[in-house]
Amino acid sequence: MERLRRADVSAYIEKRKADKVGPYTVNRELDLLSAAINYARKHWEWDIQNPVSGMSLRQPEGRLRWLSRAEADVLIREAEKEAKSPHLADFIRLALNTGCRKNELLKLSWDRVDLKANVLRLEGEHTKSGKRRAVPLNDEARRAFLNRARFRAEHCPDSDWVFAHRNGKRIRFMQNGFQAACTRGKIKGFRVHDLRHTFASWLVQGGVPLLEVAKLLGHSTIEMTERYAHLAPENLKAAVGVLDRLRNGYVDRAEQVVALKVSA
Repeated sequence: MERLRRADVSAYIEKRKADKVGPYTVNRELDLLSAAINYARKHWEWDIQNPVSGMSLRQPEGRLRWLSRAEADVLIREAEKEAKSPHLADFIRLALNTGCRKNELLKLSWDRVDLKANVLRLEGEHTKSGKRRAVPLNDEARRAFLNRARFRAEHCPDSDWVFAHRNGKRIRFMQNGFQAACTRGKIKGFRVHDLRHTFASWLVQGGVPLLEVAKLLGHSTIEMTERYAHLAPENLKAAVGVLDRLRNGYVDRAEQVVALKVSA
């Protein structure tokens, strides 16, 4: 470890690139090595440098596909036709109105849904970031949960799961029904995870600040949310308009000072 140099790290990166490994995977590997070195330095007091620091690859912006309101209505309407997947339309409604990830919803148990307070609670063990978060429920999300509660009462009253089969077992897959609904609705290039992108995109377009969107999505850094910033150009125009107001205020005050001096 003492002999590890930045040139060695660079050689490793080039080798992984030659193996057609993407920058995201390479960066995760570098992060793991860097964390191990830092642990040894802090806890074992190893007197070594960390040549991995600052060697991460630039990652391309992630794919961003979201639905218009009209497309969302079509998708939900087609999902309601899936007789073999009576849960699908409610899953889509919840994903569009909470921003939760697929597994955050499919692994959701009823004890974490509070319809009195209109909130669902995710513990660290349930989230990708490992951090707990509370997700507020709007009217549409609440209606979806009430639909699932009626299904549960009729078919599997003892089931712990929000998304359950008639026998009470947890639903683990819904890809086939989802893709079938997309195909019938002529919604192209759309994946389950894009429901989460749609939630964020709608919020940003509605003027919700990025920091609040980040909290709702459970992003660990605001940088992860900035991919949606371009969807609110009007908000950015309003922001830079502050400069005009500040300048005008400064000019007005300067003119007042000049006038006072002249009158004196």
